[in-house]
Amino acid sequence: MTNATPLEEAANELREDFEFLTDWEDRYAHIIDLGKSLEPLSDAEMNDTNKVLGCASQVWLVTENKENGTLHFRGTSDAILVSGLIALLLNIYSGNTPKDILAFDAQAFFSSIGVDEALSPQRSNGFKSMLNRIRSDAEAV
Repeated sequence: MTNATPLEEAANELREDFEFLTDWEDRYAHIIDLGKSLEPLSDAEMNDTNKVLGCASQVWLVTENKENGTLHFRGTSDAILVSGLIALLLNIYSGNTPKDILAFDAQAFFSSIGVDEALSPQRSNGFKSMLNRIRSDAEAV
């Protein structure tokens, strides 16, 4: 039995999914499917405050500070693959404490499952912008 945080458990589940899906065509399809399951944002939430800068696509991220000390993230994009990348991040980070979010080495994790090498430089920069936004929101709490 391990003492893994919910964040580490979510990351391990994602790692197992990616190990099962051996080619990148299947992985892209999985990422896109994850994006289709995102909780929608209201038109009012798709504003400049929630917009993630540094993304080629339109990306909005809403951070909610829950009473139990965890952060809940919701997001969307106008691009289907980017919505999937948002879903990857939300599956890992949402429902965790700022301390656990900041302690998690996301760059190493996404590199270990090959996401970084599968993205174009432009998508990779946008992905890093989304990660940075999540981290800065966690730091602000």
